Amino acid sequence: MKKYTIRDLQTQFPTNNACLDWLMKYFYPDGVSCKKCQKVTKHYRIKSRQSYSCDVCGNHVHPTADTIFHKSTTPLALWFYAIYLMTTTRAGISAKQLQRELGVTYKTAWRMFHQIRKMMSDDPTPLKGDVEVDETYIGGKGMNRRFVPSFSEKPKAVIMGMVQRGGKAKVRHVQSSGTRSLLPQIQKNVELNTQIYSDQWGAYETLPRLGYRHLSINHKETYVNYNIHTQNVENLWSHIKRGITGVYRHVDPKYLQAYVDEYAFRYSNRMSHQPMFLILMNRVQKD
Repeated sequence: MKKYTIRDLQTQFPTNNACLDWLMKYFYPDGVSCKKCQKVTKHYRIKSRQSYSCDVCGNHVHPTADTIFHKSTTPLALWFYAIYLMTTTRAGISAKQLQRELGVTYKTAWRMFHQIRKMMSDDPTPLKGDVEVDETYIGGKGMNRRFVPSFSEKPKAVIMGMVQRGGKAKVRHVQSSGTRSLLPQIQKNVELNTQIYSDQWGAYETLPRLGYRHLSINHKETYVNYNIHTQNVENLWSHIKRGITGVYRHVDPKYLQAYVDEYAFRYSNRMSHQPMFLILMNRVQKD
């Protein structure tokens, strides 16, 4: 993967105007078709506003409209820097740290992260080839299980991971580790006739009936048996758990899917030839 440094960011986006110009070219690569003139016309940037004006009729176009930057008083350069930070860290960065980096309020920093994470959700393309699946538990107390022996302890949240070897990862926050929660996720996110590797958890035993090839590894005896293993998805779990425990400390189950999407995005694009920052910038879209 090509490195994209802070110097590259400052060179490409030195000012708010440079960020706005990039958005304009991104959304209108072939020029702006003016709604009033009913044709492509030249547009000039308005210095006092984040908009461009038609050279013929004066109609305004707002590149930030209906995007994550919409109606935000935070300068675009700070938004772009926040996106850069989230794509260059390995374990994540907290809203408190972003608050210190940007000089904004904690509420603003938290909202920015929440909006940026929306762009990190994975695409609907199903996984194929060799896919590893596994489930694990996040938060709460006690050992790695959902059952808790005391009502004073909070139950853990269950997340399921699907990792294509040498490819992308998909992580889902599910209701339980049972068959009714796990199998529908596999059917939705993994192509039929795909070779699936898992541990010997009973929920995966019926995969062949659903049209998948399935091999499992007995973790009580060994973790790797030639190409039968779940090492890739276990590696993803280590990144997610260390990040949430070390950086975020606690994640409300309401927002857990957004947080695991962040880690899955970085994992999926770790080997990309294009910098993660530019990959994420190319996901900026209008609602």
